[in-house]
Amino acid sequence: MSNIPADLKYTRSHEWLKALPEGIVEIGISDHAQESLGDLVFVELPEVGRSLAAGEACAVVESVKAASDIYAPVAATVVAINAQLAEAPELINQDPYGRGWIMRLKPTAQGAPSGLLSAHDYQALAAAG
Repeated sequence: MSNIPADLKYTRSHEWLKALPEGIVEIGISDHAQESLGDLVFVELPEVGRSLAAGEACAVVESVKAASDIYAPVAATVVAINAQLAEAPELINQDPYGRGWIMRLKPTAQGAPSGLLSAHDYQALAAAG
């Protein structure tokens, strides 16, 4: 079974969220998602400063099998991207909850996360297929 850290929140589209200081939220894809995709070969990252609507496709991860959109879990502004992924997309496969983070967002006033899943609920979603 996939690694699903209990201290993170998850989306139905397989992104994880980690609260950082100063209201910043770090985003990546779950271990389950990277396992499903297989070996990642390319990551398209959003531009720093880009404003995102909740649910907006804002990044892409590509494997030898498929490409998958990454969705903004909240209305936010991109404040940082993991530039290492341009040269080493495999970091997501190796360490999806650490060195494989994708972007950091500053939620807007109306961007408070809603509809997020706990680790327990995400595990049930992942197990269901």
